Amino acid sequence: LMIRKYAPRARRESALEPVPEVTSAKELPGLIRDFHGRIPRTLGLEFDVIPVREYMFYQRLFPGTELVDASPAILEIRTVKSPWEIARIEETAGRSALLFDFMRESLRPGMSEMEYSGVLEARARKLGHASRIRVRDYQTEGYSWHILSGESGSRLGLLDSPASGEGTSPAFPCGAGYRPLRPQEPIMIDFTFVLNGYHVDETRMFSVGPMPEKARRGCEAAIEIHNGILDVAEPGIPAGHIYETARRLAQKLGVSEQFLGPRGYKVAFVGHGVGLELVEPPLLAKNRKDHLKPGMVFSLEPKLVFEGEFTVGIESVIQVTESACRLLTRIPVQVFIC
Repeated sequence: LMIRKYAPRARRESALEPVPEVTSAKELPGLIRDFHGRIPRTLGLEFDVIPVREYMFYQRLFPGTELVDASPAILEIRTVKSPWEIARIEETAGRSALLFDFMRESLRPGMSEMEYSGVLEARARKLGHASRIRVRDYQTEGYSWHILSGESGSRLGLLDSPASGEGTSPAFPCGAGYRPLRPQEPIMIDFTFVLNGYHVDETRMFSVGPMPEKARRGCEAAIEIHNGILDVAEPGIPAGHIYETARRLAQKLGVSEQFLGPRGYKVAFVGHGVGLELVEPPLLAKNRKDHLKPGMVFSLEPKLVFEGEFTVGIESVIQVTESACRLLTRIPVQVFIC
């Protein structure tokens, strides 16, 4: 671990040793040679997130060294969480549960989606939320305020998600917008909480007063798909089997048309790993062959988009155990009527 700024703090806080200080990236070859006795023949870089300009810089800095893609190895290591990491995720889930309790107490009609997101963000910060959502896609921005109410909940946009929401402008066309929250309509709140670097990504449905019957039945279908997957998720099954199970359950429940987006714009995954970043392996997606392993942690998010009307769904964080799976999410699996 080499630190440019600030080395004294890094040495206090890092579990790794040594922690040499560098004032310029041009010092790296000399530091590596001093530590290892030679310049390595192969150097790994994260090709999926490194800009071309930086890649070319390292080519010049290490002439004669082969630069290879280290991203697959890094992501594979991060796919299975250690007991220490799972404990950190459980701590995050505990704080997130307190925030969802606050949602039930504070949700009121009249506020805009964005105004209410500010209320939630302030409470989350008070609970320890770091606010910075880490996402891997290059120059993609993560955010916590995915509050989608009524018709705006069915709006599609740039997100690789069943629904994007209205957003505040074409410059940021996703998440909460300026639509006021209204009584007796479905409100989907998808909040990512970060504590000590570890994310949880959770969704629950809310309504001020009873929501319409169509929305209520949609919520029940999403919960049934969610619980059906919990019944089958265990070590050894392919990630694609989780997706297929969810798809078949949606078909059985009569919501295949709405499942994971409208026709022609459906996403091909029903969940994703979560940890140091919002989206990590495993991806619970169509045709994925990689198998679930003990220690994997993923967010399961079956969502139904009723085009032009609303979106309903649920999302929970789940750990694969030695023989099955268990919920790390502490929020009750239900719709909240405020």
